[in-house]
Parts: sequence; structure tokens; C-alpha cells
Amino acid sequence: MNNYITVIGGGLAGCEAAYQIAKSGIKVKLYEMKPKKFSPAHTNENLAEIVCSNSFKSNLITNACGLLKEELRKLDSLLIKCADKVAVPAGQALAVDREEFSRLITREIENNSNIEIIRGEYINQEDHKNNIIIIATGPLTSDSLSKKIGELTKVENLHFFDAAAPIIDKSSIDMNIAFFGDRYGKGDSSYINLPMNKDEYESFYNELINAEVAELHEFEKREIFEGCMPVEVMAKRGIDTLRYGPLKPVGFDDPRTGKRPYAIVQLRQDNAEGSLFNMVGFQTNLKFGEQKRVFSLIPGLKNAEFIKYGVMHRNTFINSPNLLDETFNMKENNNIFFAGQITGVEGYVESIASRTSCRNKCCRKI
Repeated sequence: MNNYITVIGGGLAGCEAAYQIAKSGIKVKLYEMKPKKFSPAHTNENLAEIVCSNSFKSNLITNACGLLKEELRKLDSLLIKCADKVAVPAGQALAVDREEFSRLITREIENNSNIEIIRGEYINQEDHKNNIIIIATGPLTSDSLSKKIGELTKVENLHFFDAAAPIIDKSSIDMNIAFFGDRYGKGDSSYINLPMNKDEYESFYNELINAEVAELHEFEKREIFEGCMPVEVMAKRGIDTLRYGPLKPVGFDDPRTGKRPYAIVQLRQDNAEGSLFNMVGFQTNLKFGEQKRVFSLIPGLKNAEFIKYGVMHRNTFINSPNLLDETFNMKENNNIFFAGQITGVEGYVESIASRTSCRNKCCRKI
């Protein structure tokens, strides 16, 4: 047995696993295929890149995710510690400057003397016979490695389709229409709100449900992740679905009328400078030109500059209940552990937390 642990994947779970193992005094070889190879959704070279929302959800300990974050803080989670350092205003939620977050994590991992970062795709199929391995390649596992995992688990990997929302330049938002505020006046008034009357909403709705989407191979509606559903798919469930979902107007008054708007679109700060905002609940698979055309119909976004358009991507995960034990160790191979979203956990915080289940057991094997 070698005197180091291999971690495959430099995302949220992989970086947290590497840090926790290194903190125990054990050497780590951390494989990350970027920048030699990128997934369809990744764009920068740093570790722990956040692809979808920049929100880590609620900070309230009365909320399950908020309580989990507080537990991770007490357990010295590197990623939650860094998220707190680069937090941006988001009411009662923890949201981060995604670029600063990735840069900070990368710097911390690079400066850790117990961690060696290997920039390249992991290709050593026989390594697990002599070494402890944690597979934390996430839902965007490369095709070649996904195939190897399928051979290892002797079953076909499961998958679903996920989506990300557009990001807008704040200076291009019409603040004569938009206003800052949080629902029911709670929080720090950090969200930009775009109120819509009935006619404006119905005009936007009709264009949205008839807009042209990007083609996806092997795409089926039943494979869409309900927790991150494209806004155009949600809209097709009924004209009022969005008004009872991400566009619900409760807790707000339009400053121009003093009355509750018919619908409201919220934008959340995406960077520390407050120059970029993402569209909350607007994960989408519309073609880029259609995103510009349809979303510009929202009051306040007529001249919006879209810094990044929304995208959809396929997420891969394994059948963990059948393949793994309670420590995320493979039942049929004691040298292999899994961590993060490839195990089927949902969300950033849950992915980070999953590394604690395997750290103690895999470290004891060295």
C-alpha cells in the first residue's frame, strides 16, 4: 500500500477531501483535468469552479442546509471557511463571488505541502489495487472516466439534465424600474427586483414558452432535475406556475405603485464588486439569441448586457445505495471511495459534507 491517497477531481468534494486528508498528515495526489480538458460547463482553470448558482442556500440554522453549514464550520471545512470569506450580500443566504471563491480554494490547495496537484485526466485504471482512491469527479465526469467507472461498478451510470442561469451586467439594468429589497423586508435588501404587471407578465410568458431551445442529444423530459428545472420547461406547466414559483410576488410592493406586482423577477449579486447579478430561478436551455430576446422583455432588462448565458448539461451519478456503504466506500472494493455529487447528493453544501463520511476510514488504511 502506498503512503498517499489519490483524489480524482478538483471540484468542491475533491478539494475538501484533499484538505481534510492532508490535515491528518497524509500525502494527497489530487488529479484535475483542467486546463488540459474542460467539461461542457466549465470555463476557468481554477479548482472548485462553481458552474450553476452562486448560492450555498440559507444560513439559518432552522434550515437543514443552514444547520449543515454550521456543522461544517465547526468541523473546519476549508470550502465553507472560504465561502464565508468571499460572501456577497444575499439576504439570509450564503452566496459567494464565484471567481474569488475558486481562486481562494486554488491558492489554499496549491500552498498545502501535503497536496500535489496533477493537472491532467486520471488514466491509471489499476492504481486502486495498491492505493486508496477517492473518486470525486462530480456530475460532469468526462466520458472516458465515466466509462471506466461503469466498468468498475458493473452497472450503467445514471444521469439527469441540469441547467444554469444567465448573468447580467448591473450597469445595464434600468434602475428606474428595478429596485433593491428582500421579501417582507427581511435581509439586507441585496436583491434587485424587477416588477411586472399582468400584461407584461403574459407577454413575457407567451414568448418564453414558444422560444427556441438548444438541441440536446438523448434528451427526455423525465430526466430533468426538478430542483434546477429550466424556466421554459416550468412555464409550460401552466401560465401561473412561475408566479407561484421563482416569480412569486408575495412580500413586495412596487415602489412606483405602492401595490403588490403581478409577478417579480429577482437578481442576486454574483461578485464582490456588485457589478454582476444572476437571474434567480432562470436556469434555461434556450438558445443564446433567444435568451437575449425573451429575457429583455422583462421590465428593467430592455437594454440588459448578458455577461454569461444560461446553459444545460448532463449530470452523471452512480447508484450509491447499491454500490456504497455508509462511509461512501465501495462494498466490493475497500480501496475505492466516492464523494460529492457523483454519489447522487444534491447541492454544493451536501457535496462538501460528503467528504467527512470517508475521511476517517480511508485515512486509517494508510
